[in-house]
Amino acid sequence: MSAENKIGTYQFVAEPFHVDFTGRLTMGVLGNHLLNAAGFHSTERGFGIAKLNEEDYTWVLSRLAIELDEMPFQYEPFSVETWVENVYRLFTDRNFAVLDKNGKTLGYARSVWAMISTVTRKPADLMAMHNGNIVDYICERSCPIEKPSRIKVKNQEPIAAITAKYSDIDINGHFNSVRYIEHVLDLFPLEKFKEKRVRRFEIAYMAESYFGEQLLFFMDQEEGTDSYDVEVRKESGEAVCRSKVIFS
Repeated sequence: MSAENKIGTYQFVAEPFHVDFTGRLTMGVLGNHLLNAAGFHSTERGFGIAKLNEEDYTWVLSRLAIELDEMPFQYEPFSVETWVENVYRLFTDRNFAVLDKNGKTLGYARSVWAMISTVTRKPADLMAMHNGNIVDYICERSCPIEKPSRIKVKNQEPIAAITAKYSDIDINGHFNSVRYIEHVLDLFPLEKFKEKRVRRFEIAYMAESYFGEQLLFFMDQEEGTDSYDVEVRKESGEAVCRSKVIFS
């Protein structure tokens, strides 16, 4: 299979109800589009969630890093390219490129996924699924941004708290992965987004949370930078996810 056939390209539009007060696509909506592109790409190759659900498996997003020079503007069409970089026994690396209507690259994203059993919630051996033919879709195309980093937050004083509500819960009954992105960015004042933009956003997921649970947000700012590390914890202290936000 040629490298071109291993890359999926999917078209989107920055709808007016998907942009923020600057007229640019929000990070949360872009995250949804990346996940949609991943879903389309895997479905076309026999590894889509609907097919996996028939066998009591599903894909789970583990890590995501997005780095952009600019966001699509209101009404502008844009495209997302996606491809599989590596496949390991329990994880797979999937990359993305975001392009404007003229084909100019606006930015890239890296992600890490696991396939889990919907019965046991434990990871599946990717090499044992479909005779291991997922490796046939590995593409050698490079992705020029750094892989997701290891995020640590030392602060023990929460700066915000939320209770998981209806709009936070996804089809699996868990807190939606993209809603975490939106809640993390809601920690910053509007003035921050008037003066600067998010150049890089990272998120790593550690545990699932559910309707009615209270989530606490902790934040560290890296000294002398406009980089922030955020950790979301349950009341028990269990870390649910960690995020890094870098403004420029």
